[in-house]
Amino acid sequence: MLLWINGPFGGGKTQTAYEIHRRLPGSFVCDPERVGFGLHGMMPPAVRGDFQDLRAWRSGVFEALDVSLRSHPGVLIAPMTVAEPAYFEETVGRLRAAGHDVHHFALLAERATVLRRLRERGLGTGLKRESFAVSKLDHCLDRLGGPLFAEHVHTDRVSVPQVADLIAERVGLRLRPNTDGPLTHRLRKAWTGIRHIRLG
Repeated sequence: MLLWINGPFGGGKTQTAYEIHRRLPGSFVCDPERVGFGLHGMMPPAVRGDFQDLRAWRSGVFEALDVSLRSHPGVLIAPMTVAEPAYFEETVGRLRAAGHDVHHFALLAERATVLRRLRERGLGTGLKRESFAVSKLDHCLDRLGGPLFAEHVHTDRVSVPQVADLIAERVGLRLRPNTDGPLTHRLRKAWTGIRHIRLG
């Protein structure tokens, strides 16, 4: 089974993916962003754009997930924003057409909620570090709210562990109980954010 966790940048995809992973033995987080960073690493900075526009990214993500789904016995989790219908079909749609059990969730929230989350992960720099995410926010919220990108999960008033529980329930998975207290939860969330800071 593959859980593809979609949503706007700053919508909580990575936090949710790693929350499910830590509470679901045998699961693995397959981050499609790593394929994009690898492609960007081969290109001069001046010619880099949105790596999703590269056919190599879309085919590479499909191939990596296709091989993993055929070989790995546990649940795979892919946190990645994909808001272009054609790109969605070339990744999620193509995996489904190949016969894989793919469950897609779009994490949605009010614009103000997402901006607040982006500020929080900006390490005291406000939204300066998040200019790309902010520039894509309205487009993502508009596109991802459509029927193609269902199933939708609204996260404004629910915590990351609660989102993980909801997703697991909808696909029939049993997660280990969440035993984190408020402080542990904040520290875990901060550590996950630090580990996934985009430097380039």
